[in-house]
Amino acid sequence: MPELPEVEVSRQGLLPYLPGHPLQAALFRVPKLRQPLSPIWAEEMAGHTLQGIARRGKYLLFDFDSQTGGGWLILHLGMSGSLRLVAPGTPPGKHDHVDLVFPHKVLRLKDPRRFGSLVWVRGPQVLDHPLLAPLGIEPLAGEFDGDWLFQATRGRQQPIKQLLMDAHRLVGVGNIYAAESLFRARISPLAPAGRLSRERCARLAAAVREVLAESIAAGGSSVRDYVHSDGGAGSFQLHCAVYGRAGEPCPVCGKPVKVVRQGGRSSFYCPRCQRP
Repeated sequence: MPELPEVEVSRQGLLPYLPGHPLQAALFRVPKLRQPLSPIWAEEMAGHTLQGIARRGKYLLFDFDSQTGGGWLILHLGMSGSLRLVAPGTPPGKHDHVDLVFPHKVLRLKDPRRFGSLVWVRGPQVLDHPLLAPLGIEPLAGEFDGDWLFQATRGRQQPIKQLLMDAHRLVGVGNIYAAESLFRARISPLAPAGRLSRERCARLAAAVREVLAESIAAGGSSVRDYVHSDGGAGSFQLHCAVYGRAGEPCPVCGKPVKVVRQGGRSSFYCPRCQRP
């Protein structure tokens, strides 16, 4: 599933091309993705100018004249979604389910599994929408630091990796980025969150920010379906120290990387370098 870096890379890739241009049409080729796609939305969106593109967690927020009678388009890529910029008139592929048609470009959503979501919200407010209101802190925001993480983990017995991936507390830290951050901070994914010291929390918060920033700079991680808006692929997964490397030597100590199941997900870690 595209996580925070992939969504941010998608946002940055669209910024030079779309804001400032009017939406000519929204084309829905299927009746629903994760939620139904209302034809009324297409009618209400058409004619409004895209003022900007924001991000909240793993959601992209398209501002179509929200302050002057328009609204917001909330987009989530789901497990297999990706966005492409194509020339007007380009024939759609089998899984190209949504087009946002601008005068010079078409923003095309490809989603083979249809687990993505597209929701139109009229009016100036969007962050209080039920999809966004429950989301936790942004890991790249200034308020996310060791002190915040220390307070958030007090009294929590769940493993620290599962807390990092809890979107109600911290948004956008997926499996790859949690694994790599814990490795850099030398903390086992199995460690009870509430037992982490203030110093270890500071180390982990710094590692999370570093890993996410490096992934954004590398174009994200292209593990399955994710591609950039120009069709290119991310490369962060090629530089992972532990993720996807079960049985391979740890790049620090040489001991084989282990993998365990946590909450239905694979957790990769070095049993020597990462302490509980």
